[in-house]
Amino acid sequence: MGLRLHNTLTGKKEDFVPFDRKNVRMYVCGPTVYDFAHIGNARPVIVFDVLFRLLRHLYGADHVTYVRNVTDVDDKIILRAAEEYPDLPLNEAIRKVTETTEKQFHDDVAALGCLKPTVEPRATEHIAEMVAMIKTLVDEGHAYAAEGHVLFDVKSWKAADGSLAYGKLSHRSLDDMIAGARVEVAPYKRDPMDFVLWKPSKPGEPMWDSPWGKGRPGWHIECSAMAKKHLGETFDIHGGGIDLVFPHHENEIAQSRVANHTNVMAKTWMHNGFLQVEGKKMAKSEGNFVTIHELLADWPGEVLRLNMLRTHYRQPIDWTLRGLEESMRVLDRWHLAAGDSEPRVDGNPLLTKVLEPLLDDLNTPGAIAAVHRVSEEVEDDHEGDDRGMFRAAMQLLGLLGATETEWRELRAAGVSVDEAKVEQLIADRSAARAAKKFAEADRLRGELDAMGVVLKDGPEGTTWEVRR
Repeated sequence: MGLRLHNTLTGKKEDFVPFDRKNVRMYVCGPTVYDFAHIGNARPVIVFDVLFRLLRHLYGADHVTYVRNVTDVDDKIILRAAEEYPDLPLNEAIRKVTETTEKQFHDDVAALGCLKPTVEPRATEHIAEMVAMIKTLVDEGHAYAAEGHVLFDVKSWKAADGSLAYGKLSHRSLDDMIAGARVEVAPYKRDPMDFVLWKPSKPGEPMWDSPWGKGRPGWHIECSAMAKKHLGETFDIHGGGIDLVFPHHENEIAQSRVANHTNVMAKTWMHNGFLQVEGKKMAKSEGNFVTIHELLADWPGEVLRLNMLRTHYRQPIDWTLRGLEESMRVLDRWHLAAGDSEPRVDGNPLLTKVLEPLLDDLNTPGAIAAVHRVSEEVEDDHEGDDRGMFRAAMQLLGLLGATETEWRELRAAGVSVDEAKVEQLIADRSAARAAKKFAEADRLRGELDAMGVVLKDGPEGTTWEVRR
């Protein structure tokens, strides 16, 4: 069975056939570095890390290029810099914000077990490529200058049959897109859907020279220019969150195809679903806005990774405390099964059991179900080869990178418990047992176990200690 991926562009699952098997290329939209990344931002990072690992396994590590950009010039960055460093010149404040935030992001995603991309370009290092692409669009009549701005003329791009070519990724008409979008109203636009390629900078803001005056690029042109520079005019996979389908990816396709005179930008477009927290949309107003960094203070990164992968990437995910607790218990069992073994790849039949569901549109829940079955077999057979094969199979998912000893040390170092909460949970468990509500007693014990608390029931009652 070969790799099949759902293509947002066609709306169906397709056989993945790269342009060049010796040069498989993937681009994923990366962070805008102005603040700590939230847990929703972690989803595409983890999803496409699994795909990166899978492509390396299928085609060879030397034959896969993964580009994930860093947006380091943006309105949000400028606003954050002015607020955080009001006494510094704006350009210096922006540099401090972007450097600090980018390091935070790298530290957080490394803790989630994510491999480094092959290339991680920064927008400010590719201004010349952006200006060149915009100039091509202007010269060929698909963009126009107005009041210091340059805008892409959406209605200038026609399909072979003369119809509007724009909107094919989101599968919506122009009227539907206008109705559903927060379109910037500006007197210099020829059409409400025309989008900014270049805009003038205000005094003190970052600015670069261009044929249209000093200014800075629009958001969409950044990814088109960086993808072309590092992957070519056409490449295999473009990924990101579903919120980027429109307008960001729709705009990328338009400007890239027109400027490069190509029939496609990327062959396959992949998008992960939304994330909510405890059944509600994540928002600061809801009080459920949580960053990767905050979660890592309470949970090992591997727990966050597994919890993310238990839901198929295209489905919405509900991020819950109960899910995290269950993921912790599962990893405790898997680490015990793998022990301190070294991964064994060659002649490993367990790889196939995990690989098969992954080949079906990156079905990580199916792969995890297969792992559960395999782990039970390994637990019953304490041969080193089986343990090593199990570890190698798990590493396709980016899990079990640490030995069992390292995992236990990490668990012990990371455990900090609320003693009053522990005592209350033990009391609640005792009451449930006395009332013969054994399912509830088991649930409470599981909650304590997820906190790293080990119970010891004896004639004089229940004692506890923190797992070391």
